[in-house]
Amino acid sequence: MKDKKLEKFQNKLRNNFIKKGVKMVAPETVFFSKDTKIGKKVVIEPYVVISNNVKIGNNVTISSFSHLEGVKIDNNVKIGPYARIRPGAIIKSGSKIGNFVEVKKSIIGKNSKVNHLSYIGDANVGKNVNIGAGTITCNYDGAKKHKTRIKDKVFIGSNTSLVAPVIINESSIVGAGSVITKNVQKKSLAIERNEQVEIKNYRKK
Repeated sequence: MKDKKLEKFQNKLRNNFIKKGVKMVAPETVFFSKDTKIGKKVVIEPYVVISNNVKIGNNVTISSFSHLEGVKIDNNVKIGPYARIRPGAIIKSGSKIGNFVEVKKSIIGKNSKVNHLSYIGDANVGKNVNIGAGTITCNYDGAKKHKTRIKDKVFIGSNTSLVAPVIINESSIVGAGSVITKNVQKKSLAIERNEQVEIKNYRKK
């Protein structure tokens, strides 16, 4: 009986959004909360869960298997597939959160991209930032959460760990594979890598 009530409630929400112009590829696979707010020209692909306290702007695409809770998404944003946007996240206009990306309690600035396999937590990301695959903000030291600040026009190379608290200043670049523990100055290149060692003619003992 309870499941039938839930199904009826969800169908009511789905139909209301469809009437308002929300395009759902497979409505029966999309779940909303009673307080969900959605703007115009929004596309929601199959198997999306929109939990409590979510506000979505205009011209937004939510791709398959994404989960949103406690977030604000501005206009002209693309989310997913397989994205998890957690409470306290604000995704500014023109930004993209790609596949297998988790964002928590962070601001993603205008026209910034977090495309692949990354965790952005307790961070403030500026405008026109590109965050490479496998980037992690190391925000928890075992006792307290710390903040990462990434300023405008920063490029973060793939497989980078940003150990908070840390500031990456404007128009700087962080080389792939780096573990950044100190602030990076404006218009700088920061690289942290051990020297590659190669042993010629190596054989296992």
